[in-house]
Amino acid sequence: MAKEATKSFVLRIDAEMMEAIERWAEDEFRSTNGQLQYIIAEALRKSGRIKRPRKPKIKE
Repeated sequence: MAKEATKSFVLRIDAEMMEAIERWAEDEFRSTNGQLQYIIAEALRKSGRIKRPRKPKIKE
């Protein structure tokens, strides 16, 4: 399985918004970085810019 490539970048965000994201991440047991990735991925899916991942078929 190939490892996904990631890119790093600087994000400027105001303190109040960052604190809200940190609280949200804590509530959902994610890192702040993980929460930001989740928020961005959901926005991209909702806008149709990336496909939803396929759910695995359950074999009975």
